[in-house]
Amino acid sequence: MSLIIENLYKTYGKKNVLNNISVNFQAEKIYGLLGNNGAGKSTLLNIINNRIFDTKGKITLDGRLIAENEKSLNNIHLMSEDDLYPSKLKIKSLFHLMEGFYGDFDWRLANEMLSEFELEPTKRMNKLSTGYRSITKLIIALCVPCEYIFLDEPVLGLDANHRELFYNYLIETYQENPRTFVISTHLIEEISNLLEKVIILDKGKIIEDDSVENILE
Repeated sequence: MSLIIENLYKTYGKKNVLNNISVNFQAEKIYGLLGNNGAGKSTLLNIINNRIFDTKGKITLDGRLIAENEKSLNNIHLMSEDDLYPSKLKIKSLFHLMEGFYGDFDWRLANEMLSEFELEPTKRMNKLSTGYRSITKLIIALCVPCEYIFLDEPVLGLDANHRELFYNYLIETYQENPRTFVISTHLIEEISNLLEKVIILDKGKIIEDDSVENILE
């Protein structure tokens, strides 16, 4: 199962935010999506996840257009800075909501992560710091039954210990249940040992799409 983006454009007025993006996200790999602020990373991830619409292009998952297929959309998940969840919802209630939406949820892992991160499941989303909101979203990302997980600046607000704990959980869950992760971040040094492939965006264009080994060389 591959997620294929072909000749994707996104314009706002006369500004090209994405310019002829083509990339093949293969199954069961961990990608880094890199680029300066304004390079188009978040726009690309939002289009893939059907939160905003492209100007032109095609995105398919397993040969089916994502935008027209609810089953395909339910097989991808985007964790981002956007606060899309009801602000007064308790964390545990939010997990139940995600379970209902996706049809499954890894409660064993969720409870273990809540304990390790010292996060109380009865806390409401609007009472959490930026870091703990990120942690809550990361738990959801690792516990939903999706084949493609997109993480947009996933460790925002996390201290070094919490970042390392999350990376360990990501690797552990990937080994137990291989899926495709796409990590959009500027902290390349922290995640370089996690990645298999790197895609670099600059001014809305892909300037590198290669293995970590080749790019480091």
